Amino acid sequence: MKRGLLFNLVVPLVSLGLLLLVWQAIVVVFNVAPYVAPRPLEAIQSVTGNWSILWPLILGTVRETVYGFFCGAALGLLLGVAMAKIPFVQQLFYPVVLVSQAVPIIALAAPLVLILGFSITPKVVIVAWIVFFPVTVNVLDGLNHVDQDLVSLARVYGASRWRTFVLIEIPATSSPLFSGLKIGAMYAVTGAIIGELAAGDGNSLALYQEHANANLNTAAVYGTTIVMTIIGIAWFLLVVGVEIWATPWQRRTVARRGLRHRGRGGARLLDGANIGARST
Repeated sequence: MKRGLLFNLVVPLVSLGLLLLVWQAIVVVFNVAPYVAPRPLEAIQSVTGNWSILWPLILGTVRETVYGFFCGAALGLLLGVAMAKIPFVQQLFYPVVLVSQAVPIIALAAPLVLILGFSITPKVVIVAWIVFFPVTVNVLDGLNHVDQDLVSLARVYGASRWRTFVLIEIPATSSPLFSGLKIGAMYAVTGAIIGELAAGDGNSLALYQEHANANLNTAAVYGTTIVMTIIGIAWFLLVVGVEIWATPWQRRTVARRGLRHRGRGGARLLDGANIGARST
C-alpha cells in the first residue's frame, strides 16, 4: 500500500521535472531571447522574489475558485437530480443548459461584471457557470444508467424511494459525479482568471500578469502562469482525494471501519436483494 502511494507521488514529480528540463533545453539549445521565454529558474524566482505582493493576489484567486466551484457543483448536482427524476424538468431545462454553454464565457464575463458590479460576485458566477455543466451532465447520465432491476428489487423488499435513492442510486452515480467534479476543478481557475480580467479591479493575479506583460517582464508572466497552473492542479488533486475517501468500495473490497456502521442499513437491503436474486 505504501509502495503504491509512494509510486503515485514520485511519478508526477518526475514528470514535472522532465517538463522543466525540456523547457530549459529549448531555451538553451535554440538560444531563445529572454523577452520571449525565460529559463524555468528565472520564472520561479520572479514569483518567490515578489511573494509578499503575489500572496494576497493568489489567495484572492483561490477564494474565487473555491466559492465558484462549490456553487457550480451544488447547482449541477441539484439540477442533474431534478432532471433525472422529473421528465418535465429535463425537457424544460436541458436545452437551456446546452445554450448556456454555447455562449463564449469571455463574451459573457463583461456583461456579468456590468450587472453584478466590480466585486467578487461576477468572478464566482463565472466559475460556477463553467463548473455546473459537466456536473449536471454527468449526474444526469449516471442516474439514467442505474441498474433498474436492482432498484425494482429493492422496492419489492420494502425500500422507500428515498432509501433506494440514498443506498443504491447515489453510490451508482458517484463515478460520473466525481468525473464531472474533476473536469470542473481543472477549469475553475480559468473562470476565476477570466473574471479577474473582465472586472479589471486592479488587485488580482490576472491583472498582475497583464501588467507584467505590458512591461515586457516575461519572467513574471511565465511565473504567474505557473502559479495559476499549480492552483488548478492542487484543486483537482483535492477533488481526487475526496473521491478516494468517499468511494472506498471502488478501490477495496472491505470498507474502512468508520464506514461500516453507516453502511449496515444498506448492507441489509442489498443482502435481501441478493437472496432474492439467487432464488430466481
